[in-house]
Amino acid sequence: MRILCWCMALMLTLGGSHAWADGQTFRIPTRPGVEASVYWEAQEGAKATVFLFTGGNGGYGKVVDGKPTSHNFLARSVALFLADGYNVAIFGLPSDTPALDYSDRVNPKHLADVRAALDFVRTQSPAPIWLVGTSRGTVSATYVAIGSVDDPGIAGLVLTSSVTAFKKEGAVPTQNLAALKLPVLVLHHANDACAICRPYEVDWIMKGLKNTPVKKLVMVSGGANPIGDPCESYHHHGFIGQEKEVVDLMSSWMHNPAN
Repeated sequence: MRILCWCMALMLTLGGSHAWADGQTFRIPTRPGVEASVYWEAQEGAKATVFLFTGGNGGYGKVVDGKPTSHNFLARSVALFLADGYNVAIFGLPSDTPALDYSDRVNPKHLADVRAALDFVRTQSPAPIWLVGTSRGTVSATYVAIGSVDDPGIAGLVLTSSVTAFKKEGAVPTQNLAALKLPVLVLHHANDACAICRPYEVDWIMKGLKNTPVKKLVMVSGGANPIGDPCESYHHHGFIGQEKEVVDLMSSWMHNPAN
């Protein structure tokens, strides 16, 4: 079945994709009658691929001139990851839902969709893959990492602005973190004012990571001119004004994970 999906994905690459100046979008068959969208941009000689899960309802917005238009922290940082030597893949949305709510992100259907997307990415590059999530995307990234513990192609997990509120389905501390046996970086803003991503609750994630070979918590401060909803992209929750600093921190750690 995976070989069939890979072949279909290659056919999409050649004839069914939307080509842009830089990045490309693809529709990947995942489940019977369902496709998922993936944004892909390669970097020559990439040391690894970052597979990004955005927050909110998911997706990466429209793609204009080869770049996603989403304001999400990860989506607007594509060029920064490329500059640091990484391929970039962004998981979009499955065709059977207009948005990824919390419950959708901890559902076996989601895992099936993402696995098919990961298989497609491997047809584009043999580089190891880092799962990276931000905000509600950390629910997805954690769930997929736990569901892929036997996948040797996944190098590690990076969580930024994690959902920590236990009342939210799939909140990172409520998942089976002890199952993770790969490097994990948890990065949060000390002034994150989002009610479901409180900095003082991040320690629950670190306590749950009992079997990771390497784990590190980084609390950043600074940034500039936060505006709008504290749970949205242009506040400290979205690392406004310090995107390069944060991406460089992630990139450096992924290149050489250490406690």
